[in-house]
Amino acid sequence: MPYRLGSVNCYLIKTGTGYILIDTGCRGRRTELEKELESAGCKPGNLQAIVLTHGDFDHSGNAAYLRRRFGARIVMHHDDSGMTERGNMFWNRSKSNVLIKIIAPILFRFGKSERFEPDYYVEDGEDLSENGLDARVLHIPGHSKGSIGVLTGSADLFCGDLLENIDKPKLNSIMDDVTTANTSVEKLSKLGIRTVYPGHGRPFPMDVFIKNNRQPRI
Repeated sequence: MPYRLGSVNCYLIKTGTGYILIDTGCRGRRTELEKELESAGCKPGNLQAIVLTHGDFDHSGNAAYLRRRFGARIVMHHDDSGMTERGNMFWNRSKSNVLIKIIAPILFRFGKSERFEPDYYVEDGEDLSENGLDARVLHIPGHSKGSIGVLTGSADLFCGDLLENIDKPKLNSIMDDVTTANTSVEKLSKLGIRTVYPGHGRPFPMDVFIKNNRQPRI
């Protein structure tokens, strides 16, 4: 991310018919992202879908460009669509700082050319096999109202910014609604998830997160 604010993960999944990209990173790293995609064999015509876990600019910053360049459709939850359509990632959040609202589009370089309307909206439980991916969508709000995860048939979860692993696996430090986020975590804890691939930090076993964040019994 810009100004050494950290890094954000994008995940490219090869399917039997092409590729699926989960999140797209910041606009400022577009050249590096394209090189990585091409080195993996992902080229215009075989990127089937771009799945955005939420609308924040560090995750959606290259989506409009990649749609034009690769011909892929953009998929996300409706509750975050106003972020990318209006260039305002505080569009549906409960709290926002006026100064940050002004600075964020400049900081992440999310101008008019980066704004877009998604091609398809997904809901909780939706099957992604139409895109060649054995996975389903999980609506996991908390970080944002339209945050989603992608749970594969092999029990791996791409969780966006609900969870992170910067220094250890934990709830993301930036939350719109902590109570809702904890409800989402409780939902995930019942699904037998094997490995979590977060938006920030390294992948980690779900059971490690559950063990380290288990509430003590009274």
